[in-house]
Order: sequence, then C-alpha cells, then structure tokens
Amino acid sequence: MPVRHVSIHGHDVAYRATGDGPAVLLVHGMAGSSSTWRHVMPSLARDATVIAPDLPGHGRSDKGPGDYSLGALASNLRDLLVALGHQRVTIVGQSLGGGVAMQFAYQYPERCDRLVLVSSGGLGQEVHLLLRALSFPGAEYLLALGCASPLRDAGNTIGNALARLGLQVQPRVEEMWRAYASLADGETRAAFVRTLRSVIDVSGQCVSATDRLYLAAAMPTLLVWGADDHIIPVAHAHAAHAAMPGSRLEVFDGVGHFPQSEAPERFVEVLRAFMRDTTPAQGTAERLRALLGTRGA
Repeated sequence: MPVRHVSIHGHDVAYRATGDGPAVLLVHGMAGSSSTWRHVMPSLARDATVIAPDLPGHGRSDKGPGDYSLGALASNLRDLLVALGHQRVTIVGQSLGGGVAMQFAYQYPERCDRLVLVSSGGLGQEVHLLLRALSFPGAEYLLALGCASPLRDAGNTIGNALARLGLQVQPRVEEMWRAYASLADGETRAAFVRTLRSVIDVSGQCVSATDRLYLAAAMPTLLVWGADDHIIPVAHAHAAHAAMPGSRLEVFDGVGHFPQSEAPERFVEVLRAFMRDTTPAQGTAERLRALLGTRGA
C-alpha cells in the first residue's frame, strides 16, 4: 500500500489510505509507523475508508524539534483529517496511539464516532522497565550506541538468513525489531526520546486518563488487549473496562503487545463487529457538560 504525503503547517506528514465508507483512523505506537497496520488495512477497507498516518517524528513524517505531547499529536491528527476532507472518524490507537486517541476524543468529541484502545498507554502507571530506563537523563547516548547502524544491519542479515531457511519470525518480534531498527536514524531517535519523556518517567507512565474514563459514557468504546502483553499489563484493560460505562473488552489469549499484527483476522472481526453493532457518538458541548456535572455531584 503506497505511502502518501500532505503538507500541514509546512511539515510533511506521511500516511496510507485505502477503501471507501465511514472513516477509520489507525494510530500507531511509539517508535512505530503506519506499517504496523499492514495486516488489517486491506480487510477493513472492504467497508470503510481506512487512514493510517505516521505520527510526527515517526516513519516517513518530518522529524525535528517540536511538541510531541499527546495534545500536540491529537491536534496533528485533527489537522490531517481536515486536510483530507474527513469530518468524523472511528479512531483506533495502539500503545502510545491509544493515549493519542483518548486525547483526540477528549479534545474533539464532535469528530469522534467511536474509540478503540489497543494495548493502550495512559491507563495506569506500570510499563516495561526498559522504557522507564530510557527516560533517565543521558539515556539517549546509550540508546545511540545500542541502535547503531552496524547492529541494525547485522540483525537484518540474521533475519534474512532465517527467512531463506523458511523460519518465520513471530509477529511481535518483527514489530519490535522494526521499532528498534528505526532508531538507527538520529532524527528519529531524538523524536522518540522527546515522545517517550512526554508520557513516561522513571516511575512509569506519568500521563493518565483514569480520572476521565467516565466520559466514555458518551462514546462507544472498545478495548483490545493481548493476555501476554509484557509492555503494558492486561490488568490496565480490566481496570479501564470497569471504569468506562458501556465499554467492550476483548482479551486475546496467546497474544502480546501487537494484537493487530499477532492476530489480524480476529482483530478485524472484532473491530468490524463493534462498528456494526454500535451507533456513532453524538459529541456535543451540552453532553460533555452533563457528564462533567455527574462527576462533580
């Protein structure tokens, strides 16, 4: 699926798009790109317009100094939709993308039909120790050594040799390798560190939506998680499901942090059923005011 480009505020934004129908916006995780959705986009496109951007600092989108906070990333998605002519979307976010998706739904409820959180950040403090370690001051210098091009190239050589022998790499390992390999590029690595430190510190995830999950009463919400997720524990999914009125929870046994890659057929089945069985939200200022009033009472 070809990568397309659009200029937003003078910055190049890369994205993939296919299909026709109600718009579905797929948001990847940290150090990822739109390619993480390659296994599910063709099937979803049978009855939807599917858009998968590379977030700023990721993939083929522009890198460099800038604001990599959740709010800024959500605003970038809004501007992309405006540029492409889409009014409303079902937004699907994985890992960091889940945090961005929640921020998007909070900032722009009038543009959000449904919310789908896949192994999402922003729902608890726990996160893999490696990500916490990378938030330490100076860790970026060690990261530069660990992601040097010769190491990446050696890994690619090993991967190619295994493929020639007919040995298939597990999808979760492939996704993690893609993320690691992208960090050999200095600008991408710098953007990764800025993004990481906007949401994670030495204690774990430092940005949380848990005090606002009750707002999901106004938004059809689906949570998808792998039971074997070692990056963000599945306990976050159960706690969020309990706190989000009317939400649905799907836990995939034998799956890790990347359900869209590890179990693509089931992922598509669950997402399409959710979209078929739910009515798009009608986000308004009055509805938000009413919900805020219930928490204040």
